[in-house]
Amino acid sequence: MITTVQITNTSEQRRDAPDGVRPLVSVVIVNYNVKDFLLQCLRSLQQSSVASDTEIIVVDNDSSDGSLEFLKPLFPDVTFIASKENIGFGRANNLGINIAKGEFILLLNPDTIVSENTLEKMAEYMRSHSEVGMCGCKVLNPDGTFQLACRRGYPTPWASFCKIFGLQSLFPNSKFFAQYNQTFRSTDETYYIDALIGAFMFARREALLQAKGFDPAFFMYGEDLDLCYRIQQNGWKVAYVPTTSIIHFKGESTRRSTLNEIKVFYQAMEIFAKKHFSASLFFLTFLRLGIWLRSILAYVNRFKRALGILLLDVVSINSALVVATKIRFGEFLGFPDYAYPTVFIAVTLVMLSSLIAVGEYFEEKISFRKAFLGLMVSFFILSSLTYFFKDFGFSRGVLVMTIGLTVVSAALSRMMLSIYDKSLGKEADRRVLLVGLTDEGEKLVTALQTAERRNAHLIGAVSVEHTPKLEFAGLKVLGNVEYLPKLIEDFKIHEVVIADTSLSQNAIMRIIMSVASPSVRFHIAQEYGDVVAARIISEVSGTAAGIQKYPITRFRYKLLKKGFDLMAVIFFLTVGLPIVYLLFTGNPFTKLWRVFKGEMSIVGLFPDATMPAGGKPGLTGLAHISLPKRLSESAIKNLNQYYVEHYSFTLDMDILLKHLFRKNRGI
Repeated sequence: MITTVQITNTSEQRRDAPDGVRPLVSVVIVNYNVKDFLLQCLRSLQQSSVASDTEIIVVDNDSSDGSLEFLKPLFPDVTFIASKENIGFGRANNLGINIAKGEFILLLNPDTIVSENTLEKMAEYMRSHSEVGMCGCKVLNPDGTFQLACRRGYPTPWASFCKIFGLQSLFPNSKFFAQYNQTFRSTDETYYIDALIGAFMFARREALLQAKGFDPAFFMYGEDLDLCYRIQQNGWKVAYVPTTSIIHFKGESTRRSTLNEIKVFYQAMEIFAKKHFSASLFFLTFLRLGIWLRSILAYVNRFKRALGILLLDVVSINSALVVATKIRFGEFLGFPDYAYPTVFIAVTLVMLSSLIAVGEYFEEKISFRKAFLGLMVSFFILSSLTYFFKDFGFSRGVLVMTIGLTVVSAALSRMMLSIYDKSLGKEADRRVLLVGLTDEGEKLVTALQTAERRNAHLIGAVSVEHTPKLEFAGLKVLGNVEYLPKLIEDFKIHEVVIADTSLSQNAIMRIIMSVASPSVRFHIAQEYGDVVAARIISEVSGTAAGIQKYPITRFRYKLLKKGFDLMAVIFFLTVGLPIVYLLFTGNPFTKLWRVFKGEMSIVGLFPDATMPAGGKPGLTGLAHISLPKRLSESAIKNLNQYYVEHYSFTLDMDILLKHLFRKNRGI
């Protein structure tokens, strides 16, 4: 396992190049499961105007997509470092910085494409501005719009308040309110700035080594802010230089992992606040409150569709109960007075719990099949409860009608949602325009015209030449690339695929910037590899597969596990208090308090080894009951991985029973 993640200034822990052979730029890239994007990134670096004077170092964070096996043969001049675990963005960058030899060091995300003159322009600026320790260029989204995070202010108390509570969004042109994202400043002027985006940080070697690289306390997010802060504390300036641009396909590594990006992001913000603003207890408390509120809003926004359907189901359940009561007893509230509001609460909770238990709302796609199954489960539960609570057994006919009406309502709501998705939503037709009459373009056209790519509606092709053909691969040639913005507007295009190798990176950037519309997404398919082509085809047609979701990451299992942990803590601190010291070593009450706070679980992962995303350290677990002192590191890692992949309540109970009855416990 790689553990050297601190930056030092000693020659023993980094390679110093002999005088006269130091490359101009060392590019350090951290990869995690984005080999298709990394392939395009490396190709763009090969086309750089200073490619012959550039060193490229790729640190792979234990990717599971075969990144190293695929890319190593294609790029023999690139230095690849394989980490045996995902050690996070900052620490992985530090590994590359430790061996970098360049006069300048570029920290670059793999999901980026650089212009041909980007490295040259940045180096020229740094050489003519000796006071600058780090600079960044203009960063564009795949739709050509400006990415706000590429030049920011520090999250000071006032800037944080405006960001967290939306004042920045309300007054984007105000210097007073928009300090964090600096939206009051021009995107086409050069100036000093507080912080840059971690996707592109062009640093002077001595400034980066003096700051000792990234702080390993940050796993992901926030480490770029912290590094810029420390570089400036050392007397250097940080600059925004928009004379060149890159494209950043934001968040691709996060999307292909099981990380809870919302939780990780706001944890990083709190680490930054504690580290640099801890002198103000009032501000720290206020910021924590703001972070908590923003994280709640972020979760609500992330699950807004599921929450909307859930609220609609709540209305349907209670409306069905009222209507069924009217039909049976002649009154909308025909039960005895003591039954209200208990009957509404009980029926709603049982039905929603049943729906969640079968995987509705927060897992995969909302479907009528799961809704019907959940409502059938709730029928049997509610029917059984009437035998135990005789005072509430008013009418089985009311229950049957309530379930039946709710089934009809659920079917209608989900049918309407499906119609919306297929007509206007995520499953709607994507109007696609192809730029480039090339062999690669023809392959893409053929692939997009298959039945499973039915959401991709190929409108036509656009030529790079001034005398285009009338037809290409069965598509009508609509015109020349010079008229692309007008063609996109006239034909209401959603996706543009650029597949012409004669276009330079700079020309592609100009094309994208000429459109710059959030309603249009660009895809660059100049690389003839199947990996890139497959990814672009999936994105354009809307059939891109998501990451594998392990059972332990699913909402219902997380809810079940959290409930079990809380009940176990209550039991151990009350009637089970006498056996606590028999079960757990060390300070059991500290451990139980951590379980209560959600930092640990009763049954979970072994904490001294690589812990896969989705799991928590446990008081016991598969590795614990297997005597971890006798296990190798790889064996513990495999046991941890097995647990998150095969989690179930019965597995937890089996581990607990073995923990109770085995004489030797490895805790």
